[in-house]
Amino acid sequence: MYVVATAGHVDHGKSTLVKALTGMEPDRWEAERRRGLTIDLGFVWTTLPSGREVGFVDVPGHERFVGNMLAGLGPSPVVCFMVAADEGWMAQSSEHRDAIAALGISHGLVVISRADRAAPERVAEVIAQTRRELSDTGLAEAPVVVVSAVAGTGMVELVTTLDAVLGALPAPRADGPVRLWVDRAFTITGAGTVLTGTLPAGTLTAGDRLELLGGTRTREVTVRGLQTHGRDCDVAGPVSRVAVNVRGVSAVDVHRGDALVTPGTVVRVSLIDVRRTSGGGSVPELLTVHAGSAAVPARSRSFDDDHHRLTLASPLPLHVGDQLVLRDPGAGRIVGGARVLDLDPPPLRRRGDGVRRGEDLAFRDDDSAVGQEVARRGAVERSRLAGSGFAVEALPDGVEEVGRWWVSHQQLDDWQARLRGAVVALHERDPLTAGLSDGAARDLLALPDVALLPAVIAGAGVRAEGGWLFLPDHRGDMGPAESAVSEVERRLAESPFVAPTAEELAELHLGTKELAAAQRAGRLLHLGDGVMVLPRTPALAMRELARLPQPFTTSQARQALGTSRRVAIPLLEHLDARGWTRRIDSGHRQIVR
Repeated sequence: MYVVATAGHVDHGKSTLVKALTGMEPDRWEAERRRGLTIDLGFVWTTLPSGREVGFVDVPGHERFVGNMLAGLGPSPVVCFMVAADEGWMAQSSEHRDAIAALGISHGLVVISRADRAAPERVAEVIAQTRRELSDTGLAEAPVVVVSAVAGTGMVELVTTLDAVLGALPAPRADGPVRLWVDRAFTITGAGTVLTGTLPAGTLTAGDRLELLGGTRTREVTVRGLQTHGRDCDVAGPVSRVAVNVRGVSAVDVHRGDALVTPGTVVRVSLIDVRRTSGGGSVPELLTVHAGSAAVPARSRSFDDDHHRLTLASPLPLHVGDQLVLRDPGAGRIVGGARVLDLDPPPLRRRGDGVRRGEDLAFRDDDSAVGQEVARRGAVERSRLAGSGFAVEALPDGVEEVGRWWVSHQQLDDWQARLRGAVVALHERDPLTAGLSDGAARDLLALPDVALLPAVIAGAGVRAEGGWLFLPDHRGDMGPAESAVSEVERRLAESPFVAPTAEELAELHLGTKELAAAQRAGRLLHLGDGVMVLPRTPALAMRELARLPQPFTTSQARQALGTSRRVAIPLLEHLDARGWTRRIDSGHRQIVR
């Protein structure tokens, strides 16, 4: 399916032409038909000889209804621009041209209407004039067809040309998220609320759960049914005019400019940075910004001639790359078009920040936009990038994927350098420390997600164990306690089962901190109750106990090991915990074979 919007000066035959093409009346209101003046958007459709179905959005041409015109033109990918042969280029022709340029529409055709009212020479003049006026728009090379909807001349050529234009369009994305700008909301008895709009991408299916975004409100709705071109359907794909019957909201609470979206795929923002894409001269401070079918007041701050910051009076569900129309409400004219560059711009606090921001934005381009965005933010969730309109099919250069996050190499390097530096500094201050805790590392780096920490650790040259981060070669260094620990090791090597007493350890200035460091380093083993032995002592004990008749008593074990009850009890309990021995009753144990 395809959607085409009309454009052109009031009374140049837009409604007459689409009625002749479709056999349907696009003017919905009795007042429109009575006055012969399109006031609001009209929707009709037909099937071309090729079998292509095409819907038409007929827009008003009168200057008083430019807002309605933009609501219909904004979401449409193709335009049929009309100029009457007898009147030629007129004031609203220019405004509609400026709207097309602002929206970046590059597909369409030009129709010279009412050819029955003008001589061939006049028709040629109007064609030449129209070509000149459209030379700076996407319709500069669009085909031109001369018709008279009343007399029927040129209609066959029009249909053939339109078919060719539609056939050359790039295929829309049917698998992407939905963002349907609402242009009508009404109630049907027995069905409930119905929302209409142009579906440019994504697929709608009966039963879908969607979000309806309007202003600051988010409402969850369910798709009860769908229609395209007056027919019920279970699935609607792009690009098509759709009527969506929804459950969960009243029609009186829905307004033109609201958006029906796939949950969690769109960022709603009120502060954006943009690049001007059409129009000349200065940009006024107070604007009306048109996006999709929405129109909101805004305040502009200019960085330079091309780049501006817009503060929207009401947040809009925008994507990076969206084309906006900037209109001066005071002068009643279109100032130009702008492309959204940044949905989360940095604050401007210092003198000169605006100039620097303009310079930064000047280097942004579509091909590297997502890489630049990740580089600026350091780390961004992939889903947020997709919801902002960035292309996320391929990982850009200089970016690493860590779970659901995209992290710039520069940010990752910075985190790793800071983490290693903190661990090194901690070891230098306190050689006996266990290391930097995981929690302290997260606080130090201000990570947006704890899931990023393993990736940082992996490249920082530190080890993680038991919730502590330390240098790989750190735990064998006892610092000032080295000689005392070595003395304990010497004594235990001579008598493995004669553990030093608390008094002996105190004489060597080995307190809790020093002994814990020795255990972390694998040089001593704490059995409990203050008993410190060598790590190999349990294995030596098993050799002696294996020689005893099984089962054996605690007293027999103590005598075999040549130690005291103070050491024997925690040593045997340690062997029990390892599963090397097993208690049979309160007085006996045996080796587990």
